[in-house]
Amino acid sequence: MIFDSLITPFTSNGFMVNALAAGLLVAVACGIVGTFMVLRGLAFIGDALAHGVLPGVALAMLLGVPGMVGAAVGAAAMIAGIGFITRRSRLSGDTAVGLLFVGMLALGVAIVSRSGAFSGDLVRILFGEILGVTYAGLLAQALATAVIVAVAYTCRRPFLLLCYDPEQADTSGFSSRLFQGVMLALIALTVVVSFRTVGTLLVFGMLLAPAATAALFSRRLGTMIALASGIGATSVYAGLLLSYYANIAAGSSIILVATLFFVGALIVRRPRGLAHGRGAAKREPKSSAARTSSSVREGATS
Repeated sequence: MIFDSLITPFTSNGFMVNALAAGLLVAVACGIVGTFMVLRGLAFIGDALAHGVLPGVALAMLLGVPGMVGAAVGAAAMIAGIGFITRRSRLSGDTAVGLLFVGMLALGVAIVSRSGAFSGDLVRILFGEILGVTYAGLLAQALATAVIVAVAYTCRRPFLLLCYDPEQADTSGFSSRLFQGVMLALIALTVVVSFRTVGTLLVFGMLLAPAATAALFSRRLGTMIALASGIGATSVYAGLLLSYYANIAAGSSIILVATLFFVGALIVRRPRGLAHGRGAAKREPKSSAARTSSSVREGATS
């Protein structure tokens, strides 16, 4: 009886199968990219990119262009704008990201407010339409995921060095500036191809929550990516079931389950400070991103 309730929604509804397939592809892509995003400390940029695609998508719909094209243009404008502000001023990168974040979001709201035909489209932009995924959408997601897997595997060493110490990456013969750009491009690609599934407001949750949960338990890069992808996939499956039986939005259900995984892991996980004794508390504190990437690097080399 219980087993039937776990599989019946998918065996009796074709749209649920498509939603599950799309969600699993998103989970893999976000698990890979989200891991590097967490290690590098790029969560704020990831959030800004997730919201920065809104004006591009809105303009694309006004012009009758595919929303994914508009999202790509919005993400590219966001990344270019961050680089321009940091090069032409003495403002920090976080300040540049914050300025463009609110600016792009305000532009998106302004575009939407000018058209009365956006009521239904706006909901799909913000919260996704995973239950309405088409075969063409699945193909696009699969191709994007394959590209993300290939690039992440090829660049895994410079990415890990970049997360630990950009200067060491340069010393090892890898351009930190180049691979920072590649990493940002991967984040942007993930946001662009995933917003149709979980929406611009929720895609950041799939990037962050599974990777953050995996970082609590793993010190090896490969294991962390596998855990993040697995947690994301489980969140998709459980979230779709929750949406089916509770009659709530599928995208928000998925992100809610992923967040609950993190909260539960944080509660049951044994704090490292207890394992290392009182002396650990006397060490000089590090930023969370630096501390996590340092641990991962130690695990990768052990």
